[in-house]
Amino acid sequence: MKKINFSILLVLGLLAGTQSFAQLAIDKGTKFVNLGIGVGGYSSAGGIAFGASADFGVAPNFTVGGQIAYRSFNYGYLGYNDKINYLYFAARGSYHFNQLLNLSTDKADLYAGLGIGYESVSYSNNIYGGSTFGSGIFVPIHLGGRYFFSDNVGGFAELGTGIAPLLLGVTFKF
Repeated sequence: MKKINFSILLVLGLLAGTQSFAQLAIDKGTKFVNLGIGVGGYSSAGGIAFGASADFGVAPNFTVGGQIAYRSFNYGYLGYNDKINYLYFAARGSYHFNQLLNLSTDKADLYAGLGIGYESVSYSNNIYGGSTFGSGIFVPIHLGGRYFFSDNVGGFAELGTGIAPLLLGVTFKF
């Protein structure tokens, strides 16, 4: 939990400390693609999570899009060879706070949103075979920030209820 709180403060500090004269415009036709790695896990989830999302501007300060992510890990004890796979996908919408917060930078983007998703969780081991458990529909929430190093490429951090508590990676603007 301390890592998540530190990450939130770091992202907000970096975004608040930026200075420029223009705001990053989020409007109809704006497109973002994020590619990231999950940090942390819920309950006993191990392994590395990989995720991708795309957001499309539909109105000033509003985007809709989708997300897909995958996490797999092995563990074993007393001769068992257990494997758990998570496959997650969701449709989502986001509100971008730049204009509301009067951010004076064209490099940063703060956003939050929710969606509807499905997570498939499968389990297998070398003795009992496999099964699916914990799969189902859920309502994911997310809070994120992007910082652009150039006009079209930057980094992002996103907290949420998806495959990992924190996704970090590269973002592209089209």
